[in-house]
Amino acid sequence: MARMPTNDQILEALRGVVDPELGGDVVELGMIPDVSVTEDGTVTVGIALTIAECPMRSQIEQDTQRKVGAIPGVREVRVETRAMTKQQRAEVMSTARLKARENAEPTLVNALTRVIAVGSGKGGVGKSSASVNLALAMADLDLKVGLLDADIWGFSIPRMLGTEQRLEAGEDRIIVPVEAQGIKLVSTGLIVESEETALMWRGLMLSKALEQFLKQVSWGDLDYLVIDMPPGTGDIQMALSRLLPQAEMVVVTTPQKAAQKVAVRVADMARRSYMPVIGVLENMSGFECAHGDVHHLFGRGGGDELAESLGVPLVGTIPLDEHIVSGGDRGMPVVRANPDGKSARAFAAAARRITELVPAARDETCTARVARLLEALDAPAGAHPKSVVNLG
Repeated sequence: MARMPTNDQILEALRGVVDPELGGDVVELGMIPDVSVTEDGTVTVGIALTIAECPMRSQIEQDTQRKVGAIPGVREVRVETRAMTKQQRAEVMSTARLKARENAEPTLVNALTRVIAVGSGKGGVGKSSASVNLALAMADLDLKVGLLDADIWGFSIPRMLGTEQRLEAGEDRIIVPVEAQGIKLVSTGLIVESEETALMWRGLMLSKALEQFLKQVSWGDLDYLVIDMPPGTGDIQMALSRLLPQAEMVVVTTPQKAAQKVAVRVADMARRSYMPVIGVLENMSGFECAHGDVHHLFGRGGGDELAESLGVPLVGTIPLDEHIVSGGDRGMPVVRANPDGKSARAFAAAARRITELVPAARDETCTARVARLLEALDAPAGAHPKSVVNLG
């Protein structure tokens, strides 16, 4: 039986819940007035919002549910929202102003960008193909999407997207992502001389490369940043949870029992790092021959079993399809090369499901109100607090 979570564990998980309008997590901004845990694993989190009717309320509540719900021992999460007092609003806006002045944001990934890490317990399950096709399928939903190839050693995304462009930096040393098939792309494959070049880097260098891709890349205003993770539970995974605490994971597995058991490890790593697993994607689920018969070459049921064991939905089942392989080899992923095929439709359905589970933070928010608050806070010292909180 899992031990009852502590308040410190809950607060640490809540550091991954970002108020997109204020650019900070709800703990450092002082938005968590109280947390309680019962013996049966029910956690109640109080959240104080600057403006109770703000449209961002739903996103913050959902993120809180997922982050706290990922802690071992948590059976149920209850979120109680309330409006801040004038004094509390003045204090939180002062904190936000200080962060803005000190440029405290750890990365150049916009706070409104939803981060989806695509991980697997081992190699060979088609994780990179899944990352590429999911990113393109999201872009086809009229979303602004970026793709970070964080598999630093085993980069393959540039070939799959058919690009040989090079990453370049401006005078400010900020890297400009490559545009490939409608998405923004960054990969070590766009830096090395050729695809055959071996990167002989140790763990610390791998983490530094990821840090550079997040801190020195002009990602812009993305709806989603999809990150193709290396397989396993190593340095990159740990660095990501530190650099992007708002990241959430989709675990890729095959139907094979062995793959499913190994995939549990990456899910365990994610949860230990307070990174919610939002779903499981089963790849290579079955091969349909010309006669219409389906052959389960890698077994069946692994995705369902993994999803059930993790308590998350199965977001998609991708058939074993030669077009996925051939499309990746020639730089034309299946969602673009054969959009009406079963594989492409399966990826499209999975992308829609992911965007339902983690909705994009659209422009219809209270950004303008908060902008006016921040603007007012830059007024001469001594201005009465009511001048910055009565926004109607």
